[in-house]
Amino acid sequence: MKKYILTLACLSLFSTTLLVTSCGRFANKESEAQKKDTVRIVCVSKQLTEILFALGQGDKIVGIDLSSTYPEETKKITTVGYHRMLSAEGIISLKPTAVFYNGGADNAIGPDNVLPQLKQVGVTVVQFRSAETIDDTKSLIQDLGRYFNAKSKADSLCLKIDNDMKLVTEKKKQYTDIPSVMIVHFGRANNVYFPFGPWGAANFMIQQAGGINAVDTTSKFRMLSAEVVAKFQPQIIIATDFGFDRLGGLDKFKELPGIALSPAAKDNHIYRFEEHDLLYLGPRTGENILKLMELIHKK
Repeated sequence: MKKYILTLACLSLFSTTLLVTSCGRFANKESEAQKKDTVRIVCVSKQLTEILFALGQGDKIVGIDLSSTYPEETKKITTVGYHRMLSAEGIISLKPTAVFYNGGADNAIGPDNVLPQLKQVGVTVVQFRSAETIDDTKSLIQDLGRYFNAKSKADSLCLKIDNDMKLVTEKKKQYTDIPSVMIVHFGRANNVYFPFGPWGAANFMIQQAGGINAVDTTSKFRMLSAEVVAKFQPQIIIATDFGFDRLGGLDKFKELPGIALSPAAKDNHIYRFEEHDLLYLGPRTGENILKLMELIHKK
């Protein structure tokens, strides 16, 4: 009888031990899942937003600035305003564990009191490098890869960029013409244009595609009148999607004052392009240059 009772006690102890061990094992898994869920990023850089999605980290983004419009999934994410006019309260309401931005004049965060306010309430603010060249962009991708322990994916993205740019170099050799190109954003105000001047990603893409920038203004993002735009006389006009779509297409766009008198309008060499593909360098830059190359060398 005593032997029987002892056996039951041993079985009971074994069962209890098994239960505790099992609960501990599953508790660890749940803890890891919860840990993953607690990563909540507000990203106020369009360049970083695209790279994060390319690295498979898009599910961690809970807020973005208005300029982050790629990929398509960004349309489902809460916006916190334009990156130069952010509200600390709006960001804090999303309960982020970190706010991501990168340096450079084009990615300036404002107003000045936003970042200090975020830090004051315990939000981690992470600044990544400015990336305005292909090499810097690859370094930025590697930085983010290390941050998220996604080195292999970062390496793959960098290799893709290298291969795409090699293809750009080879394809460019088949063209002998060097067309003058104007990339223009229109539509925010009547008869006022934002031509992309000889700086930044757009200018780099025009050059890599085998063209020359028709816009010679030295001021960034400067609104220009129709009279000034007419003086550029571009052979090719690349119209960003907002203004082109708002007007209803080529026929309406080429009638715009300043545009109508250009060789591009007379020859119907006006083409639509997604604005976010021209504003920064990223994993798809080589692809976008190849698209631009086909457009500006059309006969």
